Amino acid sequence: MGRLTEAAAAGSSASVACSAEPPPTPLPLFSTSPGSAATMASSEEDGTNGGASEAGEEKETTGRRRRLSFLATAWLTFYNIAMTAGWLVLAIAMVRFYMEKGTHRGLYKSIQKTLKFFQTFALLEIVHCLIGIVPTSVLVTGVQVSSRIFMVWLITHSIKPIQNEESVVLFLVSWTVTEITRYSFYTFSLLDHLPYFIKWARYNFFIILYPVGVAGELLTIYAALPYVKKTGMFSIRLPNKYNVSFDYYYFLLITMASYIPRKYIFISTCV
Repeated sequence: MGRLTEAAAAGSSASVACSAEPPPTPLPLFSTSPGSAATMASSEEDGTNGGASEAGEEKETTGRRRRLSFLATAWLTFYNIAMTAGWLVLAIAMVRFYMEKGTHRGLYKSIQKTLKFFQTFALLEIVHCLIGIVPTSVLVTGVQVSSRIFMVWLITHSIKPIQNEESVVLFLVSWTVTEITRYSFYTFSLLDHLPYFIKWARYNFFIILYPVGVAGELLTIYAALPYVKKTGMFSIRLPNKYNVSFDYYYFLLITMASYIPRKYIFISTCV
């Protein structure tokens, strides 16, 4: 707009200068030829056309941004509705299983497909941060999502003897209630119709659910340690052609120790 205003001002000044009558002097020192006048008129026209072109480009850019914003909002709304529904299905399946069986044993096996699908689908949240449609830190989101993926695929899925541990139920219940609350909060916020209870739950449930979830995850990893040490799963021993060693048992110990700083960072970003 600044350039457009300057161009318009320049054109206006030129018009005033050209239309003013010359002072009453005998004869001008330099005569203005018709070609020169045409050149001046052409310059004024170019300035006007340039300003109009810039205005058109600016309007087109604004329209493009609005379309992209609409598409991003539509996609995020669909994503959050789908995730809310998915975790609701998981919650209903857990309640139904316990009411029918009266025990937590076999619970993970009955809901593992749904859990794996929707938790893995959450990797898209990292993509949302990378492309800028969600104003959240890529690092923080990446750590949170990857820790969930790690628990689902590299711990509970891979080490079947621990699937009936009570600690598994702890983090499953914590995750399920947390995600239903979180995704419904995002959905209603995007729809610009946020119920008070959802907002209250979003900022208060985690006070209880967060330590319960962390305790469940840590106890599940701890329960997996004897099996990992005995079988040597995911470990690489020397000698080998790559001359590289990796001990999954010690990796799990380091992972457990890293929970304190990682969870502190998460809490700091939530407050």
